[in-house]
Amino acid sequence: MLQPKRTKHRKMQKGRMKGLSQRGNQLSNGMFGIKSLDSNFITSRQIEAARIAATRYMKREGMLWIKIFPDKPITKKPLEVRMGKGKGALDHYVAVVKPGRIMFELSGVSLEVAKEALRLAAQKLPVKTKFVIARDFEA
Repeated sequence: MLQPKRTKHRKMQKGRMKGLSQRGNQLSNGMFGIKSLDSNFITSRQIEAARIAATRYMKREGMLWIKIFPDKPITKKPLEVRMGKGKGALDHYVAVVKPGRIMFELSGVSLEVAKEALRLAAQKLPVKTKFVIARDFEA
């Protein structure tokens, strides 16, 4: 029986962000959410800044879910280094976001509070967003 080749580490390539989000495009936990209208890389720092902005406005009421995870490593070579000599060192991690992806979800707060909290969070992100409400929400 043939054994699969074992590699030390898997190299991840940049890839292309074409098409709509195939998964994570429906509200699953909360009543409110923000949906991406663009495609972009979102860094872990941007996600954290958005989380802090939303939770500060909610004054720790309700529940916030982060539906994206930065699992793509981005490498960078040091400044003023000549071409060649291999791939650069790991710089940071990003989450790949395509149009239609739900990024944050909220529940346990009123519609007005949720709208403002998610608006503040969306300002910290590099994509255009849209506020979405669950179908079974009663005002």
